[in-house]
Amino acid sequence: MSLIVLYLLVSMKYKTPNSQSEILPNLLGLKSSEDIALSEFEGFLKAEIILTEKLSSRTRFDVQYILKIHKLALGHLYSFAGKYRDVNLSKGGFPFAAARFLPETMASFNQEILSKLANEYENSQVLIADIAKVHAEFLFIHPFREGNGRTARILANLMSRKQGYDPLLFDKVGKTEFEFYVLAVQLSAEKNYNKMEEFITSIFPK
Repeated sequence: MSLIVLYLLVSMKYKTPNSQSEILPNLLGLKSSEDIALSEFEGFLKAEIILTEKLSSRTRFDVQYILKIHKLALGHLYSFAGKYRDVNLSKGGFPFAAARFLPETMASFNQEILSKLANEYENSQVLIADIAKVHAEFLFIHPFREGNGRTARILANLMSRKQGYDPLLFDKVGKTEFEFYVLAVQLSAEKNYNKMEEFITSIFPK
């Protein structure tokens, strides 16, 4: 599966309480979903390149860094880039964290998980375990109106690159693996990261 196909799959539109239009208001005045999808794709590609170039041993992956990823990727397109969503979201019948509690939820995510990430890892499996935990928890929260999956994948790639590894092989994900991936995210509600760790292991660069 190519990156663009994976992008389209995970970009399946959210459901909101007010049933907002699939065409979100944007700063470029784009009217077609295809044009918006391309602009988003290019934005995330550019953001990953910029952040990879600036990556160093001093880089800390905290909430502010995550907001920076989102702002860099979508700031050209949406006024909400780099800000928490103000609407409740669900996808496929699965509700994400309530919008009204996102500041507190993300603060807890930062304190309980992000602040405890190691600066260096003794081996790849320990790194994979942390990537899995961060990835699952972030996607369970889904703090942004758009671009949550793509922000999470950039963060996972940067966590890998910081330790000297190549980016994860997300382009190898097929339909079966994607269904497993969705289940792994849902299990994080129970603080169960085993399936996400299994998934990350399967796409970790050899």
